[in-house]
Amino acid sequence: MAPSTAAAAREDAKQALDYLTEMSPDLRGAAILSGRGDVLAASGEPVSWGDAATELLRAADAAGGEPAEQVHVATADGEVFAVRSGALAAVAVTDRFALASLTLFDLRSVLRSLQKGER
Repeated sequence: MAPSTAAAAREDAKQALDYLTEMSPDLRGAAILSGRGDVLAASGEPVSWGDAATELLRAADAAGGEPAEQVHVATADGEVFAVRSGALAAVAVTDRFALASLTLFDLRSVLRSLQKGER
């Protein structure tokens, strides 16, 4: 990816992440990654998000034998969601009892918008 293209992709991802944060009150944090696992935008430390998201997706892929399109893990302390769409992935951590269907819909929506160049 050329430097200007990479910068534009990161800015678009940051705007998409800001939008996701606005519309998801249960969201604790999130990140948007490229298909190679590069963090395009994150609500915290990008390296930490990238490492954790890569491990989560790798474990989900290994469990199913093929790339997972979505992941949902619930614990007593909160929930983790991951969605892949095209060459992008989004990972989010929410409060416990967040509406899974809505959270997954929001993540997919943000990724689709990014792919269409709407953000």
